[in-house]
This record gives sequence, C-alpha cells and structure tokens, in this order.
Amino acid sequence: MAAPVNQELKKAFSELQVKMIDRQQKVKLADLQIEQLNRMKKHSNLTHTEITGLPPNTRMYEGVGRMFILQSKEEINDQLTDKQKTADTKIKELEQKKTYLERSVKESEDNIREMLLSRRAQ
Repeated sequence: MAAPVNQELKKAFSELQVKMIDRQQKVKLADLQIEQLNRMKKHSNLTHTEITGLPPNTRMYEGVGRMFILQSKEEINDQLTDKQKTADTKIKELEQKKTYLERSVKESEDNIREMLLSRRAQ
C-alpha cells in the first residue's frame, strides 16, 4: 500500500516542481521584457526632449532599414509619443502578468511544502 502512495506523491511532487520552474522562468522573462520596454521608453523620451529644442524648420530623418526618410518634426514627435504610450500599456500588462505568476509560484511552493509536511507526518 505504501508503494502506490509514494509513486503518486513523487508524481505530484514532480508535476508541481515543473510548474513552479516554468512559472519562475516566465517571471524572469517578464522582468526582462519590462526592463527592455523601460529602456525603449527612456530612449524615446530623451530623443523627444532633444527634438523639442530644435528649430521648427530643421530637416529630420527617420532611419528605416538601411535608408533614411525625410519627415516633419511633428510626425517624429507623434511617433515618439506613440512609442511611449505603447510601452506604458505593455509595461502595465506585463506587471499584471508578473504579479499573477509570482502569486502562482508562491502557491506552488506552498503546495510543495504541504506535500513534504504530509509526507513527513506519515
């Protein structure tokens, strides 16, 4: 009778461990994505502040692939503000996802602890 219980316990333990490791990796990935979006947002903000100091008739070019396209100052400012807004929304989404995953990791850890405590109690 003890052998089937041990097998079931080992199987459940390994499944919980795999889930926990997977969720921890997803949390790390979300952290990296948030960090990258923050860098992109900062870059856009710095570029926007530099551009606002230029005279209105300054020729500005946007890099597209291996070429540059002449664009107006307003178009470039609009693109930069759009980048910043998009980054903000993605950061909020990723932070919500990250908090959910962290809660999930915590629950998995608690389940593993309970399983080990019940194992020791037997």
